[in-house]
Amino acid sequence: MDASKLMEYKNWVVAGDVHNQTKYAGRIYNKLIKRGYNVVGMHPLDEKEDVINSFSELNDREEKFEVLNLVINPRRGFEIVKDAHEYGIKMIMAQPGARSHEIREFCENNGMEYVEGCTLVELSY
Repeated sequence: MDASKLMEYKNWVVAGDVHNQTKYAGRIYNKLIKRGYNVVGMHPLDEKEDVINSFSELNDREEKFEVLNLVINPRRGFEIVKDAHEYGIKMIMAQPGARSHEIREFCENNGMEYVEGCTLVELSY
């Protein structure tokens, strides 16, 4: 699967500093919302009410999230990907700076699609 195919899915989790508009996570999060995607921000260290800290917080929602967009340090990202797998997310978009061999290998070994791409570029088409 390539990055353009991931854009067909409308329920996304963006993992990173989604409150900071100078960071890519914040720009991606807001651009997805403006384009009509159903998006939640995830930052495991943030305690603001509109950001989730773990996938367990999504279990009570009606919609099921399909794509995890990693815009976070790969060490933290790896833990988030493992949680995403337990939650049921099957598609991972890894932005530059969030990629790792460990994440790719985990996805391949657990039936998850792993795509290296840039969401902002895909949204610009």
